[in-house]
Amino acid sequence: MFLQPREHAQFRLEDLLAGGNGLHYEHSVVALAAHLDGPVPVSPDEAATLLSCSAESWQDLPASPVHRDRVMRLIVEGVLVSDATEHASHAAADATLRASHWWPLGALFHRLSRWSGVDSVSEMERNQMVTAQDLVRHLGAPPAETLPRSPGAVALPRTDSSRTGELLMRRTTCRNFDTSRKVPLEVLAEMLGEVLAATSHVDPEPGVRFLKKNVPSAGGLHPIEAYVVAQRIEGLEAGVYHYHPVAHELARLPSQPESTFSRRLLSGQYWFADAHALVILVCRFERNFWKYRNHAKAYRAVVLDAGHISQAIYTQATAHGLGAFVTAAINEEEAERLLGLEPMREGPLAVCGFGWRSPQMQTAEMDPAGHIWKVQS
Repeated sequence: MFLQPREHAQFRLEDLLAGGNGLHYEHSVVALAAHLDGPVPVSPDEAATLLSCSAESWQDLPASPVHRDRVMRLIVEGVLVSDATEHASHAAADATLRASHWWPLGALFHRLSRWSGVDSVSEMERNQMVTAQDLVRHLGAPPAETLPRSPGAVALPRTDSSRTGELLMRRTTCRNFDTSRKVPLEVLAEMLGEVLAATSHVDPEPGVRFLKKNVPSAGGLHPIEAYVVAQRIEGLEAGVYHYHPVAHELARLPSQPESTFSRRLLSGQYWFADAHALVILVCRFERNFWKYRNHAKAYRAVVLDAGHISQAIYTQATAHGLGAFVTAAINEEEAERLLGLEPMREGPLAVCGFGWRSPQMQTAEMDPAGHIWKVQS
């Protein structure tokens, strides 16, 4: 649990007329906890009460009616937990969090950075923050694209591009998918197999197995599961599937979403929602934190794992002539509800997608070298 002082600026005409700048700052305190979905406003007296409580040992309710009422409000809000049955849900959420071995600051960041019902595109359009010109107009010029060159630096020889280099040069985020075509099931199978399938395993102890995949993972734990939203795949019914990396198979989920799920999941990013296949990267935190218990770098490690997977998907999609994308601007709670995930034990980190690129660019894409969209002279 963390306490955060906050300031809210308000305009007051009387302050302006009295010679001030018209701004008045309201001060408040909120309690933040990783087993709760949002901040809880607390009074200074309640904040003092929270700071006097133990995080590890149970305490009796205060005898004073004033103090008891204060504690009971904090229990109802879930900032304090109780062993009473009527408040069991908050206690269970707290117990789940403790059992997962999160580093507290990492847990707080993950819990409170999850989205629900956000339409990021509408927000960008409403605030006129869509194009590069919009950004510069509102924010000014960004920092330089690189650090300055250093005197005396050693010039490296430029070599002809290798096959891998040429492939990476063609990697361009796709925002325009061809909805008139389907991706063959064999191509989807190759994509999943080349990126996410286990190529071998080792069992150092009974009941302990480590997988080998074509992407790296902190501690070799590979805690990220893939859920595939198949939208236009030949020979595969549209829907959401779990991919098993050892059996190399797709299991259709018993609960399936409405047709608007992809756009809601992607927080309104319609240019990605038409991809032939979406891959929701879901981390089983307990798998990673089994080794990295309460570790300050553990959450950073699983985010890097997701990054490795997204780059591999980009590379393999390019090799197959497909367009690809990755985004972290997602409504995590949409996925949690559909997939039946328990927050803080499992959680979506990002969504990747791929499919046939449209022959027309309806939504702007960044391709400075013109490898995909040929520069017109």
